[in-house]
Amino acid sequence: MSVNKVILLGNLGRDPDVRYLDNNRVVATFPLATNEVYTDRKNNRIRQTEWHNIELWDSLAKIAEKYLKKGYTIYLEGKIRTDNWTDKEGVSRSQKKIRGINITIVNKEKNRFENDNQPVDIKNEELHEGINESFSDDEFHEGELS
Repeated sequence: MSVNKVILLGNLGRDPDVRYLDNNRVVATFPLATNEVYTDRKNNRIRQTEWHNIELWDSLAKIAEKYLKKGYTIYLEGKIRTDNWTDKEGVSRSQKKIRGINITIVNKEKNRFENDNQPVDIKNEELHEGINESFSDDEFHEGELS
């Protein structure tokens, strides 16, 4: 048995890039920044940012297009995926990404993790009402970018 699960709380680095594919599939991609703050041995406060490539498919991609903006803080659950390809020069390349399965918008204010408002969780049947801010991909889809 094994588990491939990622949990991130971070800020969108840009608005989602949404593409509608020929096979009625939709994919959204964006970078997500997570920050770690610590004090080094010289008592200097160090802030380290890690960037994650996020990919959302179908219903979550459409939700990202409608609701997510650069700077928003989101809570994301997903799985690590690796894309492998050969570039034009024949060199094998790979890139890690996080395929999102659940998203909660934590804060719409740019670059803030702390907020006075609690995140709003919803059920999928409420998505169509457009009044809630937590979203899930009920059916996990495998897909290839075209």
